[in-house]
Amino acid sequence: MSRLGLHKAEKLCSATSIDALFASRGKGALAFPLRMVWRSNPRRESGAAVQFLISVPKKRLRHAVDRVKMRRRIREAYRLNRQLTGPLADGLCIDVAFIYVASELRPYRCVEAAMRRLLPKLCDTSSLSPSDSIS
Repeated sequence: MSRLGLHKAEKLCSATSIDALFASRGKGALAFPLRMVWRSNPRRESGAAVQFLISVPKKRLRHAVDRVKMRRRIREAYRLNRQLTGPLADGLCIDVAFIYVASELRPYRCVEAAMRRLLPKLCDTSSLSPSDSIS
């Protein structure tokens, strides 16, 4: 069961990496109510192969309680389904952002279904070499 846990190394916290992820217009995919944006990060050498962040905009959900609830649902869906990404090339590091796009709270099963549709799309990036960067 310990392999299902999320560790600090899997969370995308670097302001530089986050700025590069959104500035570079990395690859993206939409599965309502989630949008996923990702890019390879050849400069990162430590941490997990895939680092993620979750964004629930205040414009979509006005109440902090609702934003926290959706972040928890998205995090749980990722934690339980991250094995769907498949194997990545050696030395390949990927930064991923999950952005909530619905205007109201959605049940967990909707979020999990969207996550199951999005995560296999990261397998396409395994053909990238570690020196390639999506820009």
